Order: sequence, then C-alpha cells, then structure tokens
Amino acid sequence: MATNQIDPTKWVDKYSDYLFNFTIVRVNDRELAHDLISETFLAGLKSMKNFKGEATERTWLISILKRKIIDYYRKINSKKGRAEVKINYSDDSNEGDWLEEQAPDRFDKTAEDIMENEELGLAILDCMEQLTKKQAEIFRMKTIEGLDTEAICNEFNITPSNLWVIIHRARTTLAQCLEKNWF
Repeated sequence: MATNQIDPTKWVDKYSDYLFNFTIVRVNDRELAHDLISETFLAGLKSMKNFKGEATERTWLISILKRKIIDYYRKINSKKGRAEVKINYSDDSNEGDWLEEQAPDRFDKTAEDIMENEELGLAILDCMEQLTKKQAEIFRMKTIEGLDTEAICNEFNITPSNLWVIIHRARTTLAQCLEKNWF
C-alpha cells in the first residue's frame, strides 16, 4: 500500500544537503556533486509517475542518485579503457557495494597517511578554538555531523541564509588558520 507522497517543490529545501553530503564522499568534487544532484532531481521529475510511494521520497531520490554516480564512474572509466569501478554505499535502508575492479581502495592507507590525517584533525580542532561558540557549534553540526539545515536553523532560531553565512565565515577562518599553522 502506497503511504508516501511526492512533492518536488520541496526537494531542494528538504534533500539537497543530504544528497550533497551523500555525493561528495563518493566523488570528492563539489561541482560534480552539484551536477549529479541536479541530474537526480531532473530524473526524479521525469519519472514521478513511477514513484509508487512504498519508499520515502528521500530513499527514492537516493536510489536515483546512486545510479547517476555509477553512470558517472562507468563513463569516465570507459574513456580510460576501463569499464569497472568500486563504490561502497550505505544509507538508512540499504548497505552494500558495487564491486567492480579497477578502483583504488580508499581504505588502503599507509602509516604516513594515517599520521597526517591525525595531525590535520588536531590542527582543525585547534583552529576551531578561534571560532565563536555559535560558529563552532553550527560548523560541527552541519559539516561534521551532517545534520539537516532545517534542524540546525530551528535549534539556533536562524534562517538558512544566515546558517550558510555562518558556515562560510567559519570555513574562511579555519582555512586561514590551517594555512598559517598547519601547511
């Protein structure tokens, strides 16, 4: 029985942050992530009639996005003479991997990589002390914990525009601090 409804007029506000966080860890390119999300929304609009309501809107959009990510990797790998790739995924209702060869293992880290990541993490924590308490908390909630914009805005009684200004300022301060103290 179909219980979930679809409302594309709210997709950007409700799901863009979640879809971006989901995508950026898989493609590591902000512009590409935005493109893939746009393609996902467009594909969702085109196939709205296929939405059965058995899954949530977000789960349905994620399944479209997963296919877009796979298609992207297949396309770039076929241009390089390789047709296969590996992508691990996990969301609220599914977990698994598309296991195909020729992709580097992102968990294959050397001791030097691990030590550098730990040093960077400590440097970021040190630099976060330069942020105001509100900036640090909002940055942590949005960037590190991946909470929804709406939840953060409600907690701090701010608008989404204000939230993004705060995050931008926090990132600028952190980048300046890291450039000065870590590089």
